[in-house]
Amino acid sequence: MSVALESSLASLPPAAPVTSTSRSLARDLSMLIRPRIAVMVLATVATGMWLTDGGTASSAAFAAVLFGTGLVAASSSIANQVLEQHLDQLMQRTAHRPIAAGRMSSRMGQGLAAVTLVVGMGLLVTVSGWAALAALATWLIYVVAYTPLKRLTPLNTAVGAVSGAMPVVIGWLAADGPQRALAGELEGTLAAGALTTVLYLWQFPHFMAIAWLYRQQYAQAGMRMLTVDDPTGIRAGGQALSAALAMVPVSLLLAVPSSSPRLFLAEALASGIYVAATAHFAYRRDDLSARRLLMASLGTLAAVMIAVVAFGGPPADPLAVATTTGDHQQTQNTTAGVTVSAGNAVPQNNTAVVYEL
Repeated sequence: MSVALESSLASLPPAAPVTSTSRSLARDLSMLIRPRIAVMVLATVATGMWLTDGGTASSAAFAAVLFGTGLVAASSSIANQVLEQHLDQLMQRTAHRPIAAGRMSSRMGQGLAAVTLVVGMGLLVTVSGWAALAALATWLIYVVAYTPLKRLTPLNTAVGAVSGAMPVVIGWLAADGPQRALAGELEGTLAAGALTTVLYLWQFPHFMAIAWLYRQQYAQAGMRMLTVDDPTGIRAGGQALSAALAMVPVSLLLAVPSSSPRLFLAEALASGIYVAATAHFAYRRDDLSARRLLMASLGTLAAVMIAVVAFGGPPADPLAVATTTGDHQQTQNTTAGVTVSAGNAVPQNNTAVVYEL
């Protein structure tokens, strides 16, 4: 080895430890897929399925729907960062993202977005083609419509909120919601529809709080948020409060299919607190009230989802109840020394029974 080559090698910085590189890669992947949003998406998909079929789906089908939806959601997040990499560089809150910061190439991001979309769609197709189409529609709304609209009109929030509410529809379709509705099982469809509407309305106060806190960065990046077009915050506060108020009766509708008074009270309390936090923000329009609204929005969503799962299950299947009751009656009769079969009473010994042909 020549002296010049040795000197060149000696001047190079030491190689980064494998563990450090692995941590950096994991951190970048986390920024790409935004796991906290993915968890919320998966929770709403699971709740939509549960409201529709009461948890009767197989474990394999349930896992395929969740994993497939999670991959599609990850793909939309990556595609969004590919399209907005130059805008992300202009905002402090997003400048550290891997594509915007140059730690990952745009081509690699495109490849990851394509692979996760195809694999996620493939998993969903194995359970329900309609659920896969709904997931694709969600991806298109978020990436093709919402992402460019942020630079064109403040109405982008209304469009983006559609994609945020669609996971419930994915869960409903994966649990054969349309077939169940046609068969007369309307409770699950009503509950899933109410939850979809709740999630749509919930996003307006949530995103208005974010838009207020980062209004200067959005303006610097040229994004047409409502808080940018109207720096006073009056329009943002009014839109947020209108959505919060509309969410109250819809959230109460969630309790109708299950006829659960506990769910009714839980939804009334959660939506009432959300209205109060939103009204405070609409009145004050400052950073403190926006942060409080942001925290209240997360607490409200968690309370709504937990209450729905805890108290809002679909009603028991009458046929299953009748079958269970009949089995219980037969057990009682057998214990008494009589087995009821086809309407005939057959005495038998309590200790042993011998069947002969």
